[in-house]
Amino acid sequence: MAVLVTGGAGYIGSHMVLALIDSGHDDVVVIDNLSTGFDWVLPPEVTLVVGDISDQTLVADVIRRHKVDALAHFAARIVVPDSMADPLGYYLANTVKTRALIETAIKEGVKHFIFSSTAAVYGEPAVAPVPEDLVTAPINPYGRSKLMSEWMIVDAAKSHGFSYVILRYFNVAGADPRGRSGQSTPNATHLIKVATQAALGQRQLLEVFGTDYPTPDGSCLRDYIQVTDLADAHRLALDHLRAGGENLILNCGYGQGYSVLEVIEVVKRVSGVDFPVRLSPRRAGDPARIVAKADRIRNLLGWRPNYDDLDGIVKQALDWEDALSKRNLR
Repeated sequence: MAVLVTGGAGYIGSHMVLALIDSGHDDVVVIDNLSTGFDWVLPPEVTLVVGDISDQTLVADVIRRHKVDALAHFAARIVVPDSMADPLGYYLANTVKTRALIETAIKEGVKHFIFSSTAAVYGEPAVAPVPEDLVTAPINPYGRSKLMSEWMIVDAAKSHGFSYVILRYFNVAGADPRGRSGQSTPNATHLIKVATQAALGQRQLLEVFGTDYPTPDGSCLRDYIQVTDLADAHRLALDHLRAGGENLILNCGYGQGYSVLEVIEVVKRVSGVDFPVRLSPRRAGDPARIVAKADRIRNLLGWRPNYDDLDGIVKQALDWEDALSKRNLR
């Protein structure tokens, strides 16, 4: 039986594809509209169907032709400030289209659903680290759009009998250690990507949004998880579901927070470049501090991270940005 990966030519989705291929899965199919993904990151043995997840005829045909029993859903818009400016666009991309995908999967008999969610569903949590049973209270349309999708999955599973694992990501960073994929979107807003671009001279400076938060140095504090470790969590989730495991909602993080200013210092040290930094006012929709309580995923899926090292994550990101510049993607 095949695994369908939506958004599989994107940053995190492509790493899931690599994790599946590396672990011996020989029937992986990707649906991606290539709006932020790249076909060249996919291994040649993977089938790519260029299209939109809301095209129910297309998705149904792919599920039937490839005998898909499991779906890993990554296709989404993910930039918090963009969601503040374009909330309806985010509800369309992340909620309405996910509803269409769920409906098609149910009609075609897909048994297992793995959903790419976010720590943004917690909003501005009053506790750190954040457990999965904390009341969800997102403060931006991105987090709300993802939480609404979680609700749909949970409710639909009760009525239609498919199983699911919902993974709430904290801040994803780094690249494939073998150099096969990484964060490739030119205008991405991920801190480590932007900082490495500044270190490589691809940006004139790095802008820090907010230095008056209630954190030790006044800048936002986040839990950074390496993308290959995150992909491995998805692979374990797939194994869990195919073995008849229970439905789960799990945090994906390391349980260690770093501030924006701390990350910048690591990038400067690892790169050897003291690039300019501009301090700017806060952006709307950014929580001050969010760190994962991540013991459940370790206990229930047996997940053990291999790349929990910020210096190493930054080095991977630097190497990937350097490789991208040679592909003339800028």
